[in-house]
Amino acid sequence: MRFPLRRAFASVILLISTQTVFAQIPKTVLLEDLTWTELRDQIHSGKTTIIIPIGGTEQSGPDVALGKHNARVKVLSQRIAEGLGNAIVAPVIAYVPEGGYAPPTSHMRFPGTITVPDEVFEKTLESAANSFKIHGFTNIVFLGDHGGYQNDVKHVVAQLNKSWAGSNAHAFVPAEYYGNSSDGYAQILRQHGVSDAEIGTHAGLADTSLLLAVAPQMVRLERLRGGPKLGPADGIYGGDPRRSSVELGQLGVDAIVSRTIDAVKKETATR
Repeated sequence: MRFPLRRAFASVILLISTQTVFAQIPKTVLLEDLTWTELRDQIHSGKTTIIIPIGGTEQSGPDVALGKHNARVKVLSQRIAEGLGNAIVAPVIAYVPEGGYAPPTSHMRFPGTITVPDEVFEKTLESAANSFKIHGFTNIVFLGDHGGYQNDVKHVVAQLNKSWAGSNAHAFVPAEYYGNSSDGYAQILRQHGVSDAEIGTHAGLADTSLLLAVAPQMVRLERLRGGPKLGPADGIYGGDPRRSSVELGQLGVDAIVSRTIDAVKKETATR
């Protein structure tokens, strides 16, 4: 009877050990939450798409925290990666061109905004992409949440693909991501009875509703609901965020995520 008992005991110990190992592997698509060996194993198992989220640190009126773009692009990129099934999300790039500082222009006129020169920004994107290529990623996807640097990102993608010619790596920026964060989302809001005077181009109802849907703690609701209509002097351009809501924001989130997933799948399927 001793041998069967020993075998049974050994099996139980093996089962517990195996479960412990599996329990320690995080179920995450975020690169920064993985160890290097966990990432290596995931790349070997087929996760060869890397999403590079690009945010920005800028003012968005007195109702919205400075990290709006960073928080938003991280959450949306995570949901897109989960929908793709073969993607990992890189850390958010939070330092982007936001205007000059001698003298201060654009969003740099407001405290808390951080800017870098276009050439520094482009070199950062290029270096990150080359790093991921070396480690085995073959699809490098840039998702930019802010309109001011979209041409910079496109320029970097063109340069990368030129330098990677003949390799199995490919960089791209799906137009569907930013398109459905801006004009596409505005069209959805109009279909739900929201006026252009409310939607705005920066820190209006559209911008604020999207943030409410993914990071509500970053919106100061007491100021949003109770105050007067704000304008450019307050950092709000062409919009009125006072009727912003999670429900309106979720409409945009759903469109951004689903349409970007479809675009990435289409792009990678043709390669």
